[in-house]
Amino acid sequence: MLLETERIAYEQVSGRVSSGELLQLVIAHEQFAWLHRISEVVVQVDEMLEADEPIALDDFQKLIADVRTLIIPLETGNTFERKYYNALQREPGAVLAHAEISRFLTS
Repeated sequence: MLLETERIAYEQVSGRVSSGELLQLVIAHEQFAWLHRISEVVVQVDEMLEADEPIALDDFQKLIADVRTLIIPLETGNTFERKYYNALQREPGAVLAHAEISRFLTS
């Protein structure tokens, strides 16, 4: 959802991009750099789920705490917090996804 929001913002200024071009932008373009933090969390979750050993409770609790901290939108925060805040202001789908993950993190 956040990637699509950022893609739309990019395309409004620079014109349409293909999926391949979008991948290159996500990897290398400054406008998309803030999304790397979310990608890192997704990779961390994948690695935990694919590991041969069971997930340690401490590791799981740390991951949950890190994600809770990460998804705090702040209008005057760091780059990620500001961009996340702005995405929530622009995109109703992002708001719904944020609400869903917030509910999951408190359960």
